[in-house]
Amino acid sequence: MKRIFAIVAVAVLTAAGCGGGGAGGSGNRLSIATGGTTGVYYVYGGGLAKLLSANIPNTQATASVTSASVENIKLLASGKADIGFSQSDTAADAVNGKDTFTSKQPIKAIARIYDNYTQLVVAPGVRAAKVADLKGKRVSLGPANSGTQVVARRVLQAAGINPDNDITKQQLSINESVQAVKDGTIDAFFWVGGLPTAGITDLATSKPDVKVLDTSDVLTTMQSTYGQQYVGLDVDLSLYKLSGSIKTVGIANVLLVPDKMSEQLAYDITKTLFEKKAELAAVHPEARKLDVMLGQQVAPVELHPGAARYYKEKA
Repeated sequence: MKRIFAIVAVAVLTAAGCGGGGAGGSGNRLSIATGGTTGVYYVYGGGLAKLLSANIPNTQATASVTSASVENIKLLASGKADIGFSQSDTAADAVNGKDTFTSKQPIKAIARIYDNYTQLVVAPGVRAAKVADLKGKRVSLGPANSGTQVVARRVLQAAGINPDNDITKQQLSINESVQAVKDGTIDAFFWVGGLPTAGITDLATSKPDVKVLDTSDVLTTMQSTYGQQYVGLDVDLSLYKLSGSIKTVGIANVLLVPDKMSEQLAYDITKTLFEKKAELAAVHPEARKLDVMLGQQVAPVELHPGAARYYKEKA
């Protein structure tokens, strides 16, 4: 995997040349907005960048480190990124112009790709068995402009905790959260991502007495407040070499593009995503969940016409 990332350059988004329109004889330079370096978005996005570069003529794609969902959508809307990973709840807020977004964002979807799991990690020695037990503790909600923070705040509120007043709030990336647990400077952190997440694997290896809490007790409240986009998912903790299993709040992930992207480029990206599934799954196992029928389920975001053409061909 490290060899793959040696090939896939990590671009600074503000300096990346973007090919959102798919125009130009010199080819497409595509910037993929992902997430933190030890999260699934980054690994998955790096593998996708390599495959797009190899399979779409005159295309060079690069994966970029970001704060994830909210930032990714803002980068797409401003023309600073061409493909972005997002949780579906954040994407829904974006197209409806609500909560984090003050206006409707000009984005379309390529595919639903896999589900994110709310992973609430508690440091060794901290007494907490459920979400409500976090009251009064030092908790990272994820970085600013992240989908993790959107979900974390909603989970806490559903458990009766005010995330601004009832905890000592921090806004750390997955890398920073893992280090903070190792250093003893936080009691718990939220991470909303795929399985396994490399940062949590690293933490569980060095601190085998960490806990991952069950969050299923807040699911019904979240569904009644925010909708059925939140679902219950099972987590086999052996993925992290921990014992047992838990139930947690899940949310789908989608790949997004600017609505102005050319139909042909969006078609080519969608085709590469699905037809190179096996190669992408070798980069991260979450890619095994790619499915043409499931991929079309992106509402309330609209499918890009290029992606819709690919799905119609496969019907």
